[in-house]
Amino acid sequence: MNNPVLLLAGGVCSAMLLTGPAMLLLRRFRREDAFAARVAVARGVAVAGPPPAVDERTAAMQLIARLGLAVVRSGLLSARTLRDLEQTLLAAGFRAESALGLFVGGKLVLLPTASVVAWLGLPGGINPTLRCLLIAASAVAGLLAPDYLVRRIRVRYRRKLERGLPDALDLLVVCAQAGLSLEPAINRVAEEIRSAHVEVADELALTANEMQVMADSRAALLRLGERSGLESLRRLSATLAQSIQYGTPLSDAMRGLAAEMRQEMLTAFEERAARLPVFLTVPMILFILPSLMMVVGGPAMIQVFKALSH
Repeated sequence: MNNPVLLLAGGVCSAMLLTGPAMLLLRRFRREDAFAARVAVARGVAVAGPPPAVDERTAAMQLIARLGLAVVRSGLLSARTLRDLEQTLLAAGFRAESALGLFVGGKLVLLPTASVVAWLGLPGGINPTLRCLLIAASAVAGLLAPDYLVRRIRVRYRRKLERGLPDALDLLVVCAQAGLSLEPAINRVAEEIRSAHVEVADELALTANEMQVMADSRAALLRLGERSGLESLRRLSATLAQSIQYGTPLSDAMRGLAAEMRQEMLTAFEERAARLPVFLTVPMILFILPSLMMVVGGPAMIQVFKALSH
C-alpha cells in the first residue's frame, strides 16, 4: 500500500471520527429543543407558530457553536483558559452568548478542514515527506486562524474606542453641567454618540445596564476598563468610581481627563509624523536616487561613450 492510499484512509477515518460525534450532538440538541418547546406549552406559554426558517449558513454556525459549547462544558479546557478566552472575545467586541462556543468550535472545525483541503490541493508528484509536512502545517494554520482573526478585530476595536473616547468625555461634561447624574448621563451619551462611534456607545450602554443591575455602581464602572483592557478606559472608570466614592465634581474630573486624552492623541500623531523621514529613506534610495543619478549623470555618460567609440 503506497503513501497516497494511506493518506486517503487516514482522511476518511478522521472524517468518520468527526462526523459521528457531530451527528450525535446535533441529535441531542434537537431533543433538548423539542423538550424545551413541550415544557413551554405545558406552562401555558403562547406559541406563535413554527420557528422562523434559518438559512444554511446560520444553521452551520449554530452547529459549530453548539459543538464548541459541548467542548467547553466537557471540562477539557481549564477555567483559566476559558476566562482568558472570554476576556479576549470581550475585548474584541464579541458579547453574544455563543461567541465562546463559536470560537472553540471554529478551531475544531478548521483543524481537519484545512488539512483535507491541503491534501486535496497539493499536486500528486510532490515528495511524500513534504506533503505530510504541508498538511500538518495547514492543520496548524487552521487551528490558529481564529486566534489571528480575533486579534486583528481586537486591535481594530480598541483603536476605534480610543478614537471616540474624547468625544464621549466631552458629552459627559456637557451632561454633568446640565445637572444629570452619572447613570442618566452615561445613557444619554450612549444614545447621542452612537451615530459617530458605535463601539463607544455599546460600551457605555452596557456599563449603564450593569449599573442598574449591580448593587455597587463602582464595580460596574471598573468593569468598563477591565472588559476592553484599554488604559484610557481604565482611567475613565477609575475616575468615575472615585467621583462616586468621594463626591468630587464630575464635570471637572471629566474635563481634565478629556484634555489629557486629546493631548495623548496629539502626541501619538506627532510621534508617527516624526517617524515618516525614517520610513521614507528606503523608498528614496530605491526609486528617487537612481532617477536622479540618471538625470544628472546620464548626459555625461553618453558623451563618454561617444568619445570612446571614436
